[in-house]
Amino acid sequence: MIQLHRDYLLLQTPSGNFVPCTTELFSIQLIDSTGSVVDADMIRQAAAAVLHYFKHDLGRQSVSVAEFANALEHVLKAVGLTPTAAAAKGSDHLVVTDLHTLATGALGGFELAFFSSLRAELKNRLAASPQVLRFQGLRGCVKELLGAKRWSHRCQELNDQIVDYLRDCLETEAPAASCGLVVS
Repeated sequence: MIQLHRDYLLLQTPSGNFVPCTTELFSIQLIDSTGSVVDADMIRQAAAAVLHYFKHDLGRQSVSVAEFANALEHVLKAVGLTPTAAAAKGSDHLVVTDLHTLATGALGGFELAFFSSLRAELKNRLAASPQVLRFQGLRGCVKELLGAKRWSHRCQELNDQIVDYLRDCLETEAPAASCGLVVS
């Protein structure tokens, strides 16, 4: 078994998969109860404290996403912030799209057809005025488009290209919208 870097913690996703995590690898944008965006550096510091707590104080190698989120919420409340979650306002504000399904449907045109259908899908989903747009199945999508059986440098490049493309499309299609984007 490969030893995990000392600054990493394994986060267990709801599907049961484990993802190595450090505060540098994920970003969180929170809105407090007054509606203002919380300083990203403050969130990063709080997340680092939570990671340190689980890793060093409790000696744990893995933790569920829910446990991590609850601990982070507790820390933020302790410093006087009251974060609100978009999902708590109603499940109709979360719109989910499966990237692997889009990739399977675009195989005739390869990446070109995929990116075109991805932009059309994003436009279509934005019509519902969601608070959070979630695109899931990125890893399977990339491997499908490249015909890869194993993750490679080429896969990582396409992965990053898809995420950047989604960010650019969201900024272009809904520049004033306060819509969150989650790609997993």
